[in-house]
Amino acid sequence: MKTVIRSGFAIALFLLSAGRSTAQDVLQYVDPNIGTAHSRWFFYTPAAVPYGMAKLAPSTNGHYGNPSGWEAVGYDTRHNSIEGFVHFHEWQVGGVSVMPATGELRTKPGELDKAGSGYRSNFDRKSEVGQPGYYKVLLTDYNITAEITATKHVGFHRYTFPKSEQSRLIFDIGTQQGESGEVRDAGVKMIDATHFEGYVITYPKYVRKYDLAGQVKMFFYGEVSKKPQSVGSFNTAGNQANSNEAKGKGAGLNLEYNTQAGEQIELKIGLSFTSIANAKINLATEATGLTFEKAKLQAQATWRNELGKINVQGTDRDSKLKFYTGLFHALLGRGTASDVNGSYPRHDGTIGQLPKDKNGRFSYDFYNTDAIWGAYWNLTQLWALSYPQHYTNYVQTELAIYKERGWFGDGIANSNFVSGVGTNMVGLAIAGAYQSGIRDYDVALAYKAIRANELDGKDRKEGSGKMDVEAFVKHGYSPFLDADKTNETGSHFSASHTMEYSFSTFAAAQMAKSLGKTDDYQSFMKYSNGWQQLFDKEQKLIRPKYADGTFIDKFDPTEPWRGFQEGNAIQYTFFVPQNPKGLIDAIGKDQFNKRLDDIFTTSQKNGFGGGKTIDAFAGIKSLYNHGNQPNLQASWMFNFSGKPWLTQKWTRAICDEFYGVEPIHGYGYGQDEDQGQLGSWYVMAALGIFDVKGFTDLRPIVELGSPMFNKAIITLGNKKQLVIEAKNNSKENVYIQRATFNGKPLNNCWLYRDELMKGGALVLTMGSQPNTAWGVKTPPPSVQ
Repeated sequence: MKTVIRSGFAIALFLLSAGRSTAQDVLQYVDPNIGTAHSRWFFYTPAAVPYGMAKLAPSTNGHYGNPSGWEAVGYDTRHNSIEGFVHFHEWQVGGVSVMPATGELRTKPGELDKAGSGYRSNFDRKSEVGQPGYYKVLLTDYNITAEITATKHVGFHRYTFPKSEQSRLIFDIGTQQGESGEVRDAGVKMIDATHFEGYVITYPKYVRKYDLAGQVKMFFYGEVSKKPQSVGSFNTAGNQANSNEAKGKGAGLNLEYNTQAGEQIELKIGLSFTSIANAKINLATEATGLTFEKAKLQAQATWRNELGKINVQGTDRDSKLKFYTGLFHALLGRGTASDVNGSYPRHDGTIGQLPKDKNGRFSYDFYNTDAIWGAYWNLTQLWALSYPQHYTNYVQTELAIYKERGWFGDGIANSNFVSGVGTNMVGLAIAGAYQSGIRDYDVALAYKAIRANELDGKDRKEGSGKMDVEAFVKHGYSPFLDADKTNETGSHFSASHTMEYSFSTFAAAQMAKSLGKTDDYQSFMKYSNGWQQLFDKEQKLIRPKYADGTFIDKFDPTEPWRGFQEGNAIQYTFFVPQNPKGLIDAIGKDQFNKRLDDIFTTSQKNGFGGGKTIDAFAGIKSLYNHGNQPNLQASWMFNFSGKPWLTQKWTRAICDEFYGVEPIHGYGYGQDEDQGQLGSWYVMAALGIFDVKGFTDLRPIVELGSPMFNKAIITLGNKKQLVIEAKNNSKENVYIQRATFNGKPLNNCWLYRDELMKGGALVLTMGSQPNTAWGVKTPPPSVQ
């Protein structure tokens, strides 16, 4: 950890002394404000490092929480006031707010539409600076300039005050924040003139739903640069002057100061999910002797290094903004839950300990993470390409969860199950890591867990998802239940579950084959054809079916939520990435191509999603919905159906039109940007490389699309370099005319991933009209 900090700071100093460079410039192509009209709790956290624990951000409505536990909350570009700067921003995890103020003491955040109702302040948007690793804004009600940055486990604040005899810092610890749900208990106290510590215990809605006995604990230990003249405390019972400690719901402290004009007060706050003692260790390890300015330089150097692993050149500024902002969100959407000494939170309340490698270092971080549902079509492919350590961290975290709890957890908050969708694609994601050559974990244990995840329903915990897996194994599909529930007999989301389980059993089959487990391979491959049992041969659509084998009646292919989770029959019919040829043959190649092309032609009129409606589910009734996970692979399926130029056409159009560079039009309008997934999709599509199977094949392939950039220089995870060059590229020239790989003609619209990962040069010559003779002779392998 210390080595990373030193090298990051060295990079920052080098860049400052060397002047303008490509590495330095990359930050100007990240705009955290893109898409903030409907941003999830993790989404707007500029003051952070990649996958850090400390993710600091201004909050406009964080204390409102959200009714269902997942909706947009935290920072909304349409709001005009800030209520605090919050430290924890993770899936189902939020807490520890700090707010500077002057004037009359107020200890409640206040209401968005009621001026003076709390300590919140209006802010000057022209003064606002949001960058990777840094945030700055002028709080106009108080004439205070607020700045925040972070290391991996420590939040840094710098507040520049006006002249005032009533200046203060407000530590609001006991108020719910974002997705945190109910605050069960909280405490904060000054332990000497300039040091403080505390905790908050919350009960998020998805913990309540999926892991009833769980809870989320957050701890902190911090220091303030100036001794306060006095300290007061507060909680839901009221305020108390000259009090150094507060406990219970609503607990907080107010540190009172007499400030001169331009006087700065700084804070360093160490964080932990395990204990105050470890928060103190995290602070000492990462922040001793580190000033705010150095922490900022260090954070931004880290971002330059990580974002700079993919260097795109040419084309217009907007495309670069979309690309690097998408990559920024991809590297922001999970978070470290382990401490610098390897401690991490276990579900039973005890503290786990990461193992050390042969060099005496911790070989992985334990993560908090949203569900991996859909991430095989974006995030895991990006990890496998250039960020394999993140993939390792994810796999190792899931194996630690499995060893403690007996099951994978799709979504994880401090080792609690917080699935979110009630399904579980973790086994598929781990199989994809294995087939990508990422194997620095206990492979035998991983396969054992994957096998159980796909087949076993006995004593299964609800939060592990797949509660209808027994029904899937028994019938070969999940039977439809009219009631809105999922159990061992089937599910109300039976059709989408069947499609997902068919895909995930295929992934398990490929891993079984790799390991020489022939019987398992054959069994899993049988289950991977479960989708065929729901294929309505008359309508040529996937249609939910009861346990007696009859299709449901009153079937509307565009209706969501009846048999299909967050989607509909038209969208989910194309969810057969494990066997595209089988689906194409079932529909008929000509009809397949016409139908899918017509779907995109129609969907383009509505922005490839829910149009301009600001709502995460605005597009779930549409024919194609890029704003959600279920069919993000659909535009790549033309590579398998003999018309790769349509993949080139439509992936480029989605990049150009669904994605935007504005606070309102960012990831569509009502995007469901699940922890960096839509950003990752843009990155992969803009590079022109993708795999509908999420690298789960025995020998994974990469399908080709239409690169957005004239040149992309990619540092691969194996440290080799891949250059993707698109000659004659432009907004009109979206079609591949010919291609070479390392100087040899490439006549297929795909290549094996292991060949690509050797590095070299992929050169595509582009044109304005399709070359219908290129890439069609040998389609990508469908079933290996």
